[in-house]
Amino acid sequence: MCFSATASFAGGVIITSIGAAAIRKNTEPSQRLFAAIPMLFGLQQISEGFVWLALQSPGQDMVLKVSAYFFLVIALVVWPTMLPLSVLHMERLEQRRRMLYVSLVTGMAVSFCFMIYILIFKMTAQISSYHILYAIDYPQQFADLGAIAYIIATIPPLFVSSKRGMGLFGTIIVLSYGVTRFFYGEYLISVYCFFAALASVVILR
Repeated sequence: MCFSATASFAGGVIITSIGAAAIRKNTEPSQRLFAAIPMLFGLQQISEGFVWLALQSPGQDMVLKVSAYFFLVIALVVWPTMLPLSVLHMERLEQRRRMLYVSLVTGMAVSFCFMIYILIFKMTAQISSYHILYAIDYPQQFADLGAIAYIIATIPPLFVSSKRGMGLFGTIIVLSYGVTRFFYGEYLISVYCFFAALASVVILR
């Protein structure tokens, strides 16, 4: 979570518990990957709690590095592929599956590029205005293209899906992204992941 270590740990534990309940509730094999999303976000929020602690305690460079990279890998590498893949697993209508493949291929490309960026370029994390500011020193000319590709991978699948409740989840995600981009643009990664983690609790419905 993007406000304090205590909030991150508390939110992470709660969301992880919701994720565990969602996995238990969804016994259909095709739905288990999607049901695991809240647990993934919960673990991500817990990792950001360790980022907060490390930034506030000098000499915790290894804790900071491991927890920050864990957070970023989930946000930038795992999520762009996991979301369309999990929706595709549940979809039975062939026409919609073809559309979902577009998001999946895009997501895999985004995941691959960000993994390369994370491995090659310098990453920093710092506390700024009660938020965590993450920065990867990759070529900024790719920033706009990467943002568009990320959106194509992670938002359309929720509206393409024929599963009940997906539209609600998608609407909350879109609103969360819009609010974050407008009010917290500099801290987009941290704040958007926080809102997305909260939105994921609807999966338990």
